[in-house]
Amino acid sequence: MENYLIAMLVFAGLYGLMALGLNVVWGMAGMINLGLVGFFAVGAYISALLTKVLGMPIAVGVLFGALGAAGAGMVVALVTAKLRGDYLAIVTLGFSEVIRITASNEIWLTNGTDGISGIPGPWRGEVTPEAFNLIFLALVAVVVTIVVFLLQRVRHAPYGRVLRALRDDDQVAAVAGKTVIRFKVEAFALGCSVIGLAGALYGHYTSYIAPDGFVPLITIYIVLALTAGGTGNNYGAVIGSLLVVFFMESTRFITEVVPGLQAVQVAALREMMIGGALIVILRLRPDGLIPERMPRIDLPDATLTEKKKAT
Repeated sequence: MENYLIAMLVFAGLYGLMALGLNVVWGMAGMINLGLVGFFAVGAYISALLTKVLGMPIAVGVLFGALGAAGAGMVVALVTAKLRGDYLAIVTLGFSEVIRITASNEIWLTNGTDGISGIPGPWRGEVTPEAFNLIFLALVAVVVTIVVFLLQRVRHAPYGRVLRALRDDDQVAAVAGKTVIRFKVEAFALGCSVIGLAGALYGHYTSYIAPDGFVPLITIYIVLALTAGGTGNNYGAVIGSLLVVFFMESTRFITEVVPGLQAVQVAALREMMIGGALIVILRLRPDGLIPERMPRIDLPDATLTEKKKAT
């Protein structure tokens, strides 16, 4: 039971990283990205191939996994630079499906639907499975803390104010002299790099990745996590991810006590319970558990300014 709880916390941390990446793209810059699982897969496959096939260190694989996802994000952002709303959502969703189908068919590179197994993990095989789980949980916790710290700095910096201006009205931002496309591409790349980082860590934790593990349902869970936690709030993204994982796993035990249900009915009941719980939360807290609050900007005192002008 202890190992199960630790594993769920690890997955909650990985979901939290994905929600933080989505928060940059959607919560701060206002761009819809439904291709999260595609960038997640890019980071996982790049890191797995570099570490297992080429024998590179895990840290190098994780770094290039994040950079590869950032590069993919830049390409998608450039292609969709003039798209908005539903059109942008459709294109990003299509991107994730292209990645999954490519991974299923390019056997020479990804081993197709059989997936890649034996992906190295930090100290895997040198310590007990219990110790490995604890080590990886600590690693994920450190990574999430660092990412939250860095994104908070971005949020409070002038750069973050530009992204929020794009979210509210990119035409006004353009009139103010901001290069809209450049900031959109940078925001997309930054958010996707965090998602790719989560994918790379996922591969090294599970030691196995396959196309069937990167389904669009994961994207839906991350969107729900950010919405429930608080769109635009980095802390809310992490809290929402913990909440979604809790609902996903707690319903697993609740449905076991319901008699006479087949496996398909149990899965449907779980989805209904998760959706119902999140609807209740959003009904009570429409802006999420931790709503976004605009960073305070200290303006110069008007009286002091007039005195300086007088002197």
